[in-house]
Amino acid sequence: MKAITMRIQKFSRPGVILMATVVAIITSVVVANATQTFATPNAAYFAYSLAAGANSTAITPIASKSVLVMGCCTTTGDTAVGQVSLLHRPSAGFNWVGLESYGAAAITSGSFSIAGAHIVYIDVNHLVDIQVASADTIRVHNGAAATRAVNVTLIW
Repeated sequence: MKAITMRIQKFSRPGVILMATVVAIITSVVVANATQTFATPNAAYFAYSLAAGANSTAITPIASKSVLVMGCCTTTGDTAVGQVSLLHRPSAGFNWVGLESYGAAAITSGSFSIAGAHIVYIDVNHLVDIQVASADTIRVHNGAAATRAVNVTLIW
């Protein structure tokens, strides 16, 4: 123990201050870089009550970025969820891959720009789906024989 005390005493006061300063600078740099890596995601939420055979208003996902598109039907007896990762290619359509709603759950994927192209089912009976509305928009379509309450969330 006496040897350690002797070594510590051999350091000059300016040397100790210099080492403390170096440690403080390195710590500050690490903390500053760590806080710069966090980003708050953007989100958009849409809720609809769609009559039988009706389409929602057009939804325009952000272009040239991956977007998580989640939809669900909240009508009693037909509740379910479906989601896809979607890429909006401006004026060229969409690419996606994801999971259909349960019941007959399956992987869904595609690359279309034609209105009416199926993207993902969001109800248990696979009658309510998110579709391509145009080369730059998507919509929710209610193919059921009754009104359905649905919502869609986009996160990017």
